[in-house]
Amino acid sequence: MRSNLLPKSLITAAVGSVLLVAFGAQGASAAAKAPVPAATPVASARTPAVYAAPRAVTVPPRISEAEARFLEFADLIAQSCEPRVLRAGGRVAAAPTPDTTMPVLVDPLPLHPTEQCAAQRHQLRIGKAFSGTETGTYARMRDRLTLLRYPEARIHRMPNFGGRPVVRLDLRVGSGNLALEVTDIGNGVMVRAFGAPEHVSVTEVRLKQEVDWPTS
Repeated sequence: MRSNLLPKSLITAAVGSVLLVAFGAQGASAAAKAPVPAATPVASARTPAVYAAPRAVTVPPRISEAEARFLEFADLIAQSCEPRVLRAGGRVAAAPTPDTTMPVLVDPLPLHPTEQCAAQRHQLRIGKAFSGTETGTYARMRDRLTLLRYPEARIHRMPNFGGRPVVRLDLRVGSGNLALEVTDIGNGVMVRAFGAPEHVSVTEVRLKQEVDWPTS
C-alpha cells in the first residue's frame, strides 16, 4: 500500500507560511486600531501679532516742589507764633495772574495776632536778605525772593513806585489772609504786611501809599 505522507521539508515550509500570514494579519489589525497622533500646530511667521492697547495711567495731582518748601517753612513760622492757630495746609497758591496796572478794588483785612507775629518774621528775613543790596529790577527782586523759598506762583508784580520795582507776596495758607508788599528802596526793601480776602488776588487789595520812606 502506497503511503500518502509528505516529505518533512514540505511540511515545515507550509507551517512557516501559515505563521507568517497569521502574524502579518495581526500586525495590520493593530496598526489600524492605534490612534493617529494629532499634528502639532506650527505658528506661521506671517501671522500678525495681537495688538494690546496701552492702559491709561492716572497721575495724582501734586503741588510743586517750591510750593512744598514754602508750606514747610511757613508752618515752622506759624508754629513759632502759635502752634494750633495757623497751620500750613489746606490751600496752596493759585497760578499767577497776568501782570496788570489796573487799580486795586478791595480794602485790606485786619490780621489777627498770630498772622501779625508771622508777618514780622517774614519781614525780618526778607529785609535782612535785601539789606545793602541794589535790586533795580523786578526780575532781580523775584529771583532773590525765590531763593528765600517763596514760590514764583506767590510773587505778583505791581506797578513801579518812583521808578522802583514793587511785588506782592501771597502768603495765605489755610484760612489765613497774610500777604506782603515788598518795595525796592535802593539799598534795601520796604516790607508791609496786610490781609487779603479769600478768593481775591493780592494785587486787588487797596493799600494807602506810604509817605515817608524808611532810612537806613
